[in-house]
Parts: sequence; structure tokens; C-alpha cells
Amino acid sequence: MTEMTDAGVWQEVPSPFCGIASDDLTIKVDGNTVSLVENGDAVTKKGFETPISDTSPRVNGKEVSLDEAVSHIADVIRTSKQPVIGGMATDLNGARSAMALADKSRATVDNMDSEAGFRNTLVLQDTGWMVTTLTEVRNRVDLLVVVGSDLEAEYPRFFERMVWNEESMFDQDIESRQVVYLGKAPSGDASTSPQGKKAQVLACDDADLPEVVSVLRALVKGKGIQAEQVGGIAVSDLAILAEQLKQAKYSVVTWAAGHLDFDHAETTVQTVCEMVKDLNLDTRSSGLPLGGKEGGITVNQVSAWQSGFPMRTNFNRGYPDYDPYLSDSKRMLANDEVDTLVWISSFNIDRTPPQSNAKTIVLGRSGMSFEQEPEVFIPVGTPGIDHAGRAFRTDGVVSVPLRKLRDSGLPSTFDVLTAVEKLV
Repeated sequence: MTEMTDAGVWQEVPSPFCGIASDDLTIKVDGNTVSLVENGDAVTKKGFETPISDTSPRVNGKEVSLDEAVSHIADVIRTSKQPVIGGMATDLNGARSAMALADKSRATVDNMDSEAGFRNTLVLQDTGWMVTTLTEVRNRVDLLVVVGSDLEAEYPRFFERMVWNEESMFDQDIESRQVVYLGKAPSGDASTSPQGKKAQVLACDDADLPEVVSVLRALVKGKGIQAEQVGGIAVSDLAILAEQLKQAKYSVVTWAAGHLDFDHAETTVQTVCEMVKDLNLDTRSSGLPLGGKEGGITVNQVSAWQSGFPMRTNFNRGYPDYDPYLSDSKRMLANDEVDTLVWISSFNIDRTPPQSNAKTIVLGRSGMSFEQEPEVFIPVGTPGIDHAGRAFRTDGVVSVPLRKLRDSGLPSTFDVLTAVEKLV
């Protein structure tokens, strides 16, 4: 349970920034200054320690009151013919208010990272998958295969928290766990075991991964392969990995869709998921898609239970209309199909809206800078620092409670969008 000491130090703080929801952070708060004291990493340190540099809303570059900014946003949306609510980097309540506003204003909703997210979503919708949770990985995995992803660059504490944890619920010998990288090599040593056992690396170019994974699946199914190598990897080495997967008691195949930026990436994800199904005929195996660092998992969960669909859903007809191509906000903006863009980015000052001809309204983290000043900018509070909230971690099964750590006076995304909705 998150607690604050008399010295302004919060203990057991959950992170809304890391995707895996590390909940053991020690944070010191002195006024509006936040410092990460213990159990941090590069991702969480930047997330918590980004300073507040502006607190006043702006309309066309001029400071105004919050009420004036909200009123101006409502006026713009009320006259808009094709609004898009994009970015969607917010917590659960922020996502709820964005969906409510989209419904009322007949807007399209889309997350800033949905291009990567749909490499997973389209597979789930097409053929389904068998995936696991972080807790299951932590307590059961004996073989972890990482496909095309540099996990420690994006999820620095994944191995510390989920693979090389000190103990498991079932008295497993943690040191016996095996880690294999297929594709990218790790950028650091986080995948090395506490006693120095390094991960095995079967390296290949991203462009070769679709073929490499297809051959691995064929070997798992017992098919003969005539080629001696694929993508620079010896087929004999892939055969050894296939046998390791079949012999493992609980293998996990993981990937970060944001790293799979190559042709036919979604096919690679699908092949991985079908291979996992094949393995479960005789042993236990699961997939583990990693993502959700900018609220992507949270907003998709909210969208699914409120509209029945994931992101890229349009309310223009007065009801939810899902189309992952026509409602791709990046494509819509590039083709000048949007006249108003509401961009929500409450976690990261670097995730600013894309350049477009649309009137742009930004609800963003304090400290953002823009190449072109938006029509409206409201600095909003960051969930888990400036206000309480909830955010889903990467496996989508746990919504992590986030605590308010300071009194910055910044409004939440929920507060702003709810006020806008009442005026539209």
C-alpha cells in the first residue's frame, strides 16, 4: 500500500510509465519537485522527474483561464464536421471522458501507438491467441523466447521483476530459467542471470523474422526443412530451439509490437501465436505481448467495454463504427480529412501532436514545446503524480491504482474533457 512518511517520501509507489507497473518505487516530493529515490530506471525516472514549467492554459498562444480554454474548445468542437480525439495517452477516467466526448461530438478515437497495437489486435480478431499474465511469467516460466524486441530498452526492469526474481510461488530454481533472443540481440545485460548465465541469441535482420518464425513453427510441428539456414540462422539451431520449446514445462514467447516495424509484422505475430497453440497440444506455452506504456492498453480496455470495439472507432453515425483503416488518425490527418484534432498526452512531454492542417487542441503534460503553437493548450496533470487514477498494465488483466503525490493545481484530463462535454 502506498504510504507517505513525514519527510515527504512516498513508498511502494506504482509506476504509470513502465508498462509492467512496477509498484515498489520510493518517491520524494518537495513542493512540485519529484525525485525517484529507489528502484527506478531510465523510463520511470524521466516520467516522475519531468519538471512543471507551465501551468496556465493558452488559446492561440495567449494565457487564459481554464474556463475560457474549456469554452473555446467546446466552441471549436461544436462547429467541427470531422473531429478526431487522438493521442489518448491518459488513465482510465481520462479515457472514459474521451469516449463520452467522442460519442457526443461524433468524433473518431485513436491512440498514438495504435499502428503498433494493431499488429496484435488484428491477430487477436482473426485467429485468437493464448497469452499469459506477468504474474504467471514471474512464477512459472522456464524458457523465455524474445522475438524481434529489445525488451530492456523499453521495459528496463522486466527481467529483474519477472524473470530473475528471487523466488517463485512453486519453489522453482530461478537460475535454471533459459532466455533466448530471436532476431534483435539485447542492448544490455538485464537478460543475464544473477549468476552470470547469458541469454542465447539467434540473430537475424527484422526483414527475415517472418520467414525465421515460420520455419521455427514448422520445426515445432515436426516438419522437415530442406534449407540449411534461414535469415542467417542455421536451421539446426532453430531445431534445437524448437525442441527446447517442446520440452519446456512453461515456455513464454514474448514480443513488443512497437519494435516489429517491418513488412508483414502482423503475420509474424500471428505465426508466433499459432506456434504457441501447437505447443499446447503436449505442454504448456503462452504468448506475452508487451506494450501500453502511453496508456495504449488502458484506452483499448475502456473502448472495448464502452463501445464493443478497440481504438479507431468512429461515432459519426451516432453509434460506434469500427474500421482500423478508415479511422486511422494518422492517415486521416495526412489526407486532410480532419478539421479538429484533440490530442491527449498526459505522460510524456515528447509525444506532441503530428503536424496537420487541422485545428489542434492539446491536453498535454506541462513542459511540452511545439513547432507550431496549437489553437488551445491546456497543461493537465499526470496520473499517478498530480491526481489519483487507474491504469492497466501491459497484460491487460490488472488495473493499477495510482496515487496523487503532490498538489500541483493541474486539472486532470477527465476534469477538462467532462467540462467540455457539458458545453458541446
